[in-house]
Amino acid sequence: MPAFRSVARVEDGLHAGPDAQVDDKRLLIMPTDPARTDPFLVLAEDWLSSPGFEWHPHRGLETVTFVVDGVLEHGDSLGNAGVLEAGDIQWMTAGRGIIHRELAYRNERAHTLQLWLNLPAAARMTDTRYQDVLAAARPRLTRPGAVIDVVSGTVDGVTGPALNHWPVQGVLVTLDPGAELELPMPAADRAFVAVLDDAASVAGRPVRAGQVAWSDPVADAEPDASSVLPLHAAAESDRQARLMVYSGRPVGEPIVFGGPFVMNRAEEIEQAYRDFRTGEFGPVPRLARL
Repeated sequence: MPAFRSVARVEDGLHAGPDAQVDDKRLLIMPTDPARTDPFLVLAEDWLSSPGFEWHPHRGLETVTFVVDGVLEHGDSLGNAGVLEAGDIQWMTAGRGIIHRELAYRNERAHTLQLWLNLPAAARMTDTRYQDVLAAARPRLTRPGAVIDVVSGTVDGVTGPALNHWPVQGVLVTLDPGAELELPMPAADRAFVAVLDDAASVAGRPVRAGQVAWSDPVADAEPDASSVLPLHAAAESDRQARLMVYSGRPVGEPIVFGGPFVMNRAEEIEQAYRDFRTGEFGPVPRLARL
């Protein structure tokens, strides 16, 4: 029988407010103690119009950008360019180095959630890769009162389209008021649940929009063991609850942040800055706005 998971902690997001790039920002996962959140390093919620995030580099991580609302324009040094609409996801492997930008289409508005995924040292310098994981093309599972939109990994035999360098299960769950769901996931994974709309209980712990519930790996779990995370939408609500649920096995290696770079050692961060300045990431793209 799969083990039932518990919630170790529920954390409030930090409202960071507007800055030079965005109209408003909230940090749902902060990079203050990455060993407690590994393999998930950052989850930032941004509301942007102009200027947004102009050309900037990344190395040593993957970013998963979910468009909550509005339309997001993107481009990168691989030559990819396009727009993502509400529900669409951009899965980008920075690997050895990429330069990209994320802007509100026509400087109107975009509301996004961006997750930074850790990589093991052996994959930090892998080839860069870009994937559109569009809402219309993702598989969905239907359960009583619940819809599971599978982005990454395999749930009940259904596999999401995202390709991974580190095994991650990612789903978007929509629950009708009062609906219950036992979501399967590997027992060795660390999992988080970010409530996007309304409220829900996660393994019996109440969680509201703007909070994140954390479930640590099941103790003494066999490598291939399964577990379930109980989710329950508030019965008294008149709205559906929307949840972003990701799980992944902790990488368990040293983590060093350096602005847009994530590596294992400080000297690797210094090298990333040198490589970017000397053009090892390639020239800054000159793509026109869409």
